[in-house]
Amino acid sequence: MSSLPATSYYRATATAYPSFAPLQGHTDARVAIIGGGFAGLHTALGLAERGVSDVVLLEREQVGFGASGRNGGFVFGGYSLGEQSLLDQRGQDAALTLFRHTTDAVARIRRRVSQYAMPCDMVDEGVIWANWFRDPAVLRDRQALLARHYGVSWEWLSRDDLRQRIHTTRYHEGLYERDALHLHPLNFAIGLARAAAGQGVRVHEHTDVWRLRREGARWRIETAQGSVTADQVVLACGGYLAGLRRQVDRAILPIATYVMVTEPLGDRLRECLDTRAAIYDSRFAFDYYRPLPDGRLLWGGRISVRDRSARAVQQLLMRDLLRVFPQLKGARVDYAWSGLMSYARHQMPQIGSSGDGLWWAQAFGGHGLAPTCAAGELLASALADGDDRWKQFAPYGLDRTYRPFGYLGAQASYWWQQSKDWFKTRLEG
Repeated sequence: MSSLPATSYYRATATAYPSFAPLQGHTDARVAIIGGGFAGLHTALGLAERGVSDVVLLEREQVGFGASGRNGGFVFGGYSLGEQSLLDQRGQDAALTLFRHTTDAVARIRRRVSQYAMPCDMVDEGVIWANWFRDPAVLRDRQALLARHYGVSWEWLSRDDLRQRIHTTRYHEGLYERDALHLHPLNFAIGLARAAAGQGVRVHEHTDVWRLRREGARWRIETAQGSVTADQVVLACGGYLAGLRRQVDRAILPIATYVMVTEPLGDRLRECLDTRAAIYDSRFAFDYYRPLPDGRLLWGGRISVRDRSARAVQQLLMRDLLRVFPQLKGARVDYAWSGLMSYARHQMPQIGSSGDGLWWAQAFGGHGLAPTCAAGELLASALADGDDRWKQFAPYGLDRTYRPFGYLGAQASYWWQQSKDWFKTRLEG
């Protein structure tokens, strides 16, 4: 059995760019952003687009190093918290406003890819939600809920329609979300960084922030080789904790998810898929996958408190893949990796401020490409213009996750939901 590379498919196919130099010496900024993932990059670009170029972005590794450069690449509306729960918690008007932040973000991502000519393999062909179970009620209910309360229309796919697109007997009906897309997330992150830098944002990679403190009326950031003094600081570190503010770090659980990419499949891919849409299924512990431009299949799924090896990820996910596409037995896996997502107990993003110039954006919970863009836009608008729409997320605060016990609870909850999916599948025969 051949060994797998230590890098991800995304890193192996990343756009070549001149790396951003580490911070050296002292600098001054209006805004300093810590974290070079989507939330930080969208905030930086949003500020630059508003004419605020006195911005410094500091990334410990490379831009897109964390979950932003390791995920499935799906771009669609909504949050980890489901639409019904959002409606129950916030009521019609507030739920619709929050949801529209993400659908607006889908349009903004589409526009930015085009505007800045980002070579990120964007496929604007929608996303299919495929029903793992025979009972169509969950699809009908969600379709009606989205139309009635969120003004969103998803197309019904009969079993025959679905099987014309996805050549498996595993699924039954489906819903097609046309206003969705998928892309190469690491190249998108690189594109955001280059677009921001092109408008004056100072991006520094390989810059590890080890201390953040108040210095008079401003903030001082200390790194291994330099420092920044800033009026405002944004913490956007996601599941890769910076260890700078305890109340921010302790409010999330870093949870691993797994992804693999097959060899180029040629005609074998067409034996599985006759669609360019991305796909995920209706279980709590769902599979998600999409065809890649070079004829490979990207496959992801599962969540765990364990950050597994590439070989372990491959073994787990190949079993999942063959349950759906047994015709791919024997296909080689060329890449497999894991990454840490940030989850909050309330399953919503945490976008907020302590009122003294410190801001944060985190806990996008595996549903991040649109919500991170929405968060960046809200923070950029707040920092540049004093816009207070970010306060719409105030009910979803920095609730403590009580690590390490929170990990046990998260894993137990996942196993419970997974067992319910398994039991329902067995009942249906």
